[in-house]
Amino acid sequence: MKRLLAIDTAQTTCAAAVLVQDENREHLVRRSRVIGRGHAEMLLAMIADVMAEADCAFDDLDRIAVTNGPGSFTGLRVGLSVARGFALVKNTPVVGVSTLDAIASEMLERSAGHPLLVALSARENEVYAGWFDADGLPREPAHVALVEDLAANLTTGCRLAGSAATTIASAARLGPETVLSASAEVDIGTIARLGLAAPADAPAPVPLYLRPADAKPQTRGRIERI
Repeated sequence: MKRLLAIDTAQTTCAAAVLVQDENREHLVRRSRVIGRGHAEMLLAMIADVMAEADCAFDDLDRIAVTNGPGSFTGLRVGLSVARGFALVKNTPVVGVSTLDAIASEMLERSAGHPLLVALSARENEVYAGWFDADGLPREPAHVALVEDLAANLTTGCRLAGSAATTIASAARLGPETVLSASAEVDIGTIARLGLAAPADAPAPVPLYLRPADAKPQTRGRIERI
C-alpha cells in the first residue's frame, strides 16, 4: 500500500489531498477551493483535514507531491515551503509536478492523438507554454513565449489547453474545436497520481518560475554602504 500527500498552490486554487493506493483499490481524500490569494492562510488547515479524514499520519506517508509551476510566485513558494518542511521533519521524499504536465495528462484522452500545446496566461502578451506529443510527453522544456509567436507556428492538427488557449487559437484563426480547455486549474487528484507515478529517483522539486518576478526591490531612499 502506498500513501501520498499532494499539495497544489500554483494557480488560484488551494488544494490538498491524500491518495492511498494498493493493487485492488484507490482512495482519494481531497480539499480544494479557488481563492486567488491567501494560500498560506488556508493550506495547513486543508492538509490537516485530509490527513484526518484519510486516517493517515505523517509517518505513514511514502511521498509528498507538490506543484512546482509555472504559476504564482507567492503561491509556489507557499506550497514548496510546506512540502519541504514536512519532508525535512519526517524524512519523506518529495517530488514536483509541473502544472503544464498535469494539464496535458488530463487532456490526453481528449487530444485523440493530436499534438497538444498547453499555455497559461502570464503577463501582458506572454504565456507559459509547453508542447506535448500524442502520448502526453513533453516535446520541449516549458518556456515563456509571445501569443503571436505561438499562433504563427500552429497547425490545424494541433489541440490547445490552458488559460491562454482561446487567445492563441483566435490569433491563429483556428476553430473552437482546437481548444480542449480554457482553464489553468488542475484536479488535485491528477497531481496526486502523477506524484505517485514519478520515478523513485526524481530530483527534489524546484520552482519553475520561467520569468522574473513582477515586484522589484525598492532602491529609493536606500543608504549606500561604504
